Amino acid sequence: MTYSTTSAALSLRHHEAPAATRRRALLAEDDPAMRGLLAATLRSEGFEVLEAQNGRELTLLIDTCVLAGDDDDGVDLIVSDIRMPGPDGLKALARLRRRDGSTPVVLVTAFSDEATRTEARRLGAVALLDKPFELDELRTVVRHLDGWVSLQPSVAADGPRTARQTTIH
Repeated sequence: MTYSTTSAALSLRHHEAPAATRRRALLAEDDPAMRGLLAATLRSEGFEVLEAQNGRELTLLIDTCVLAGDDDDGVDLIVSDIRMPGPDGLKALARLRRRDGSTPVVLVTAFSDEATRTEARRLGAVALLDKPFELDELRTVVRHLDGWVSLQPSVAADGPRTARQTTIH
């Protein structure tokens, strides 16, 4: 199935989860192999996965799937690399948070430093996973998010959760 936006012909792979457990995740990762592994992991957790290969595609999908306000096109989770071509994951998260404070966002990065962690915390990321990480660490975060209703204000105050600290408020 092809997914396209109105502003550009953006073609993304679209994977369906079983109907009984249908949840949607938006995944942004510029490395095709890593994107494939993350998408397979999310599908194994019952998500239909929309994949973006760079920050521009991520921004377009945030605009059309999250900020458009249509429940049928919405997403339940965003997983994004921080460093990738186009707007990075932090810029995309900032754009999202200006209008949506409830969609959980998990950031992944191979280039984590204190400034990155501080910005992720300020923007309300629910987790920050440092590459390389075990796929079970992503599964743990996703399972903690089952039943997630809205972003808790205490997440921003407590900071992003690292792969080794997957406690989610």
